[in-house]
Amino acid sequence: MRLITWIMLATLLISPLAIPTSLALDDKAKAAKEEGMRLWGIHQWETMQPPLEIAADSGDVESMYYLGEANRLLSRGLSQAALEWYHKAAQHGDPYAMLRLFDGGACELGDVCPANGDDWPQAALEMTLPKAEAGDAEAMGALYDIYYYVEDPDEEKAMEWLVRSAEAGNVESMNWLGRLARNDEEKYDSDTERLEAAESWFRMAAEAGYAPAMNNLASILTNLELYEEAWKWIINASEAGHINGRRWVAACHIVPEAKGRSLCQGAPEATPAIGWGVMLAINEEVPAAYSATTIERYKEKLTPEQREEGEAMMDEWLNREPPLSYFPEKFGP
Repeated sequence: MRLITWIMLATLLISPLAIPTSLALDDKAKAAKEEGMRLWGIHQWETMQPPLEIAADSGDVESMYYLGEANRLLSRGLSQAALEWYHKAAQHGDPYAMLRLFDGGACELGDVCPANGDDWPQAALEMTLPKAEAGDAEAMGALYDIYYYVEDPDEEKAMEWLVRSAEAGNVESMNWLGRLARNDEEKYDSDTERLEAAESWFRMAAEAGYAPAMNNLASILTNLELYEEAWKWIINASEAGHINGRRWVAACHIVPEAKGRSLCQGAPEATPAIGWGVMLAINEEVPAAYSATTIERYKEKLTPEQREEGEAMMDEWLNREPPLSYFPEKFGP
């Protein structure tokens, strides 16, 4: 049945690939995109679509791609809706949309192919490489993924472009290099050397304001037993909207002594009411942020008076700017 759907989609107009463009959005479309991306950040794949469709219909290529992502994640594969949105984004030159089309076999199974061939990764490379060579840091970062997809994968070129992207100021590439270093047990002689290598990249991105890197830096510093600085960065992550940073604020105020809570060693004296107020605010802003069991377990740690005081504090923590987000990767699983 799916094959039939793809064959039907072969009638889609395959227009020549153009340089990626996003038309300037009017105020309505811009606000719609911001709301759609806020919902993307908290994994609301259904409710994010109506506002993003407004932006996509106004010509925003990024919105087209994320609509493809939402439909792919909901269907756990390349559904018809996902394919249509990815294809629209690909026709405007989005390299990640091209890679998603390749992953789903759109060209092979449904004849939804690039204009001048049948190789989506090659099309992504041909579209992205000139931009990277011209100094586009985001394009450099995309080449890291593209070079793993082309017919003859080139890990050395992929890493070269990832480093160049980071050196050109791309915080996502800095953060990814930190993650690669953190997990590379073969390259480094000791865990400390590995953690310190990761720390340098995470710190670079964190100091540039990238919330996921702040969160990762706090984890690295905790493992290096630099607890006070780790707490500083987890607070920065919380203030930058990272949900994990905000969860640590709640946890370290309610149960700082719990097993595995070494990060809390750098925290100020616990105030359970604050932790409860933070937890309630998180759960209100982000659907299913905590399970009912987890909330009940935390609740049992507080006295009725502490819970009441925390409930009064909840509004202070609710809907802060920037909004809470899991900061999902653009080209994630």
